[in-house]
Amino acid sequence: MFRSSKVFFIGGLTASLILSLLPDSLGQDDFYQLAVLKYRGGGDWYSNPTAVPNLVSFCNDALGMKLSEEVPTVDVGSSELFDFPWIHMTGHGNVVFSASETRNLRVYLEAGGFLHISDNYGMDPYVRKEMRKVFPASDWVELPWSHPVFHSAFDFEKGLPKIHEHDDLPPRSYGLFHEGRLVVFYDFESDLGDGWEDWQVHRDPESIRQMALRMGANLIQTALGGQSL
Repeated sequence: MFRSSKVFFIGGLTASLILSLLPDSLGQDDFYQLAVLKYRGGGDWYSNPTAVPNLVSFCNDALGMKLSEEVPTVDVGSSELFDFPWIHMTGHGNVVFSASETRNLRVYLEAGGFLHISDNYGMDPYVRKEMRKVFPASDWVELPWSHPVFHSAFDFEKGLPKIHEHDDLPPRSYGLFHEGRLVVFYDFESDLGDGWEDWQVHRDPESIRQMALRMGANLIQTALGGQSL
């Protein structure tokens, strides 16, 4: 497990050894902490600043999850990446990972981390190119509606909900897997992050915001191994 009160990155260790060092359970005063990924290339990684804090509040209130209300940003190449079990990545434009950043992100994901990418419109070709560097032997898998990620905390019988129109195309959900575990969830033509923002930002109907928040809760529960905290 990951805790904000601990730093679990050990330079040069393999993913399996890192996993062996992680604690098995949370203490009464411990909590999980989520973060937003900061990347280079000019894309606005900082868009949707109220999104993840609102998702945290929703998960704590609706599901009794034990999530820190503080949501920091973390550089993709930083050792601090390993402090967080779930990382959110968004933006509208270019994304660039250096060789060391690519390696850091891969080890993080192999060691048990989870990355949620939400296309805020315009980042799709860049995300696909850079994630190919992270897992060159893996292809994106379009997730069927029956996948457990759509049926954990909340049930989505028709898969990923449509939050914003963009190009008026159906929402698509893609995954990257490591040893059978979903390690990256990518929402395309959905824009979950926009749906988590404060109401006054996009003025979405409450029904749309609730769908986005519930799907986000499913992603967090998936990252935490389906635990109800």
